[in-house]
Amino acid sequence: MELIQNTSDLSAYLAADEAIDHTHPLVRDTAARLARTATDSYVYARAAFEFVRDTIPHSADSGDTRVTWRASDVLEQGTGVCHAKAHALAALLRAEDIPTALCYQRLVHDDGSGFVLHGLVAVRFDGAWHRQDCRGNKPGVDARFSLDGERLAFPVDTAAGEVDYPTLFAAPSPALLDVFRRAPDRPYLWKTLPDELPEG
Repeated sequence: MELIQNTSDLSAYLAADEAIDHTHPLVRDTAARLARTATDSYVYARAAFEFVRDTIPHSADSGDTRVTWRASDVLEQGTGVCHAKAHALAALLRAEDIPTALCYQRLVHDDGSGFVLHGLVAVRFDGAWHRQDCRGNKPGVDARFSLDGERLAFPVDTAAGEVDYPTLFAAPSPALLDVFRRAPDRPYLWKTLPDELPEG
């Protein structure tokens, strides 16, 4: 699948915003700590990916009902759904000047009832974009950082109506962020998350 930037301005994929708040001291401190042992940008990107994947549980896996969406809050509270974890990883990567995009998949819900919008990221190395999924591994899910073929959490089954969206976004969808802001807890969030990529 060819990945398509939603803006030709590569600097947009390094920008800070309300959700990807990489100017926040906690994000900066975490990035600096991870960078201390990294010998190059690739090693740092893998370390940041594994940090978010492995040390911040996906809240549905852990049973945590708190809702986070801002990168600094994800790092502070140590919890988040896929979108929140993608924001945290994007912030850590952008903090070290690695262009990072947000991307999405429409997947069949775990319980088979309808669809859910899944969030992940893409990193740019050597002039190409590479999707990465830091949602967190569990039985049946083995996502890994890779620039040599995708190792995502979920393969898309187009026959079942699942969709790989090719667009690489520089910022989260405002409509999606609004859903997160209005959710008092994760059970409510689960009921109100869109099941496909919002327009605009």
